[in-house]
Amino acid sequence: MILMGKYFGTDGFRGEANEVLTVEHAYKVGRFLGWYFSKEKKARIVIGKDTRRSSYMFEYALASGLTASGADAYLLHVTTTPSVAYVVRTDEFDCGIMISASHNPFYDNGIKVLNSKGQKIEAEVEEKIEAYIDGELDIPFAKGADIGRTVDYAIGRNRYIGYLISIATRSFKDKKVGLDCSNGSASSIAKNVFDALGAKTFVIADKPDGTNINADCGSTHIENLQKYVFENKLDVGFAYDGDADRCIAVDENGEVVDGDAIMYICGVYMKEAEQLKDNTIVTTVMSNFGLYKSLDKAGIRYEKTDVGDKYVCENMMRNGYRLGGEQSGHIIFSKHATTGDGILTSLKLMEAMLEKKSTLGTLRKELKIFPQLLVNVRVKDKVAALNNDNVQAAARRVEKQLGDDGRLLLRTSGTEPLVRVMVEAGTDELCKKYVKMITDELEKIG
Repeated sequence: MILMGKYFGTDGFRGEANEVLTVEHAYKVGRFLGWYFSKEKKARIVIGKDTRRSSYMFEYALASGLTASGADAYLLHVTTTPSVAYVVRTDEFDCGIMISASHNPFYDNGIKVLNSKGQKIEAEVEEKIEAYIDGELDIPFAKGADIGRTVDYAIGRNRYIGYLISIATRSFKDKKVGLDCSNGSASSIAKNVFDALGAKTFVIADKPDGTNINADCGSTHIENLQKYVFENKLDVGFAYDGDADRCIAVDENGEVVDGDAIMYICGVYMKEAEQLKDNTIVTTVMSNFGLYKSLDKAGIRYEKTDVGDKYVCENMMRNGYRLGGEQSGHIIFSKHATTGDGILTSLKLMEAMLEKKSTLGTLRKELKIFPQLLVNVRVKDKVAALNNDNVQAAARRVEKQLGDDGRLLLRTSGTEPLVRVMVEAGTDELCKKYVKMITDELEKIG
């Protein structure tokens, strides 16, 4: 079971701005990190933010806390989460902070803390931050020359853009590429990269105003890019989320290429190019059963982690694997990055297309995705309900009937009193039938 902190979840401290996540919280996060990393020398901490109205407020609060504790705060301004991870590790910062609530609406925001390797900060550090927020620690203020300063560090974002451009193996000349920047962080980066590589770039949702991030656009509203690619006869399209750490693609026919399909396409390409360590990719338990069947056919092994790119990354770093990700579009290429990177994912898909002289639609045609049905059942005690004898007996019956032609996944919600029932099978009708066998038993419990 994944244990959540009081404030920090699997993707940082997130909630409605000044309701759940307040400016005082941000100040205290800065105060703690500035003190924690300045014990032996003046700390250098870099901050990035997305385009939400509240991101500016939180940026200043964090910088105030950091400098009050004696650290220097380097401001990347509006940028992507993966760019912060890149700058942290290449410019030897003590840690990095990204202000973003990813794909959430504009009124939410979040604080993600990255360690010096560009990975999500260790749980024990988050626990100490929470203890300070709750008044369990007393931290001194820096005085005199020990007080920190803020530094404009837009050059770090520009170096990241240069790094992305350097990763491409071929020119994108004459390729018509659509980009949906979700009115978020990718708006200031993605087009620059594709233009520099020679693509004919067509962009939508690249006019952020502080309140339109993720609003009917981006990777969570892929239908907009589907229509745009199809109507404009583009070769491919890429949609990002608010902080551009995920990517969902659209092929030349306007069909969606989600995270599972991206992992399949890139996994097969990397295996053929002998770039896939141990012929293994890392997925979460939510990846489609069809992906696993197709990987089996392609001779590619896979490992499964809990839901969350954090757990995918931990597995990859521990074992040295080169490719992993989530169905939602968080894809990690560990040779180039320590976190999901939507724009990098786009470049790797372009590489597979160009090197194999193929379209995205052709590259994914061997992948057969199974119909899937997920139902959430509200219960009084989710752990007891999950382990109920009748529920478990029904689960065994479903698994027996599915055999090798489908999959059942039963799990509890990390934050709500829910049991999640997911079935993948050959038809939608079978999915409904098998889900009902489980939910009928859960509803009897109440």
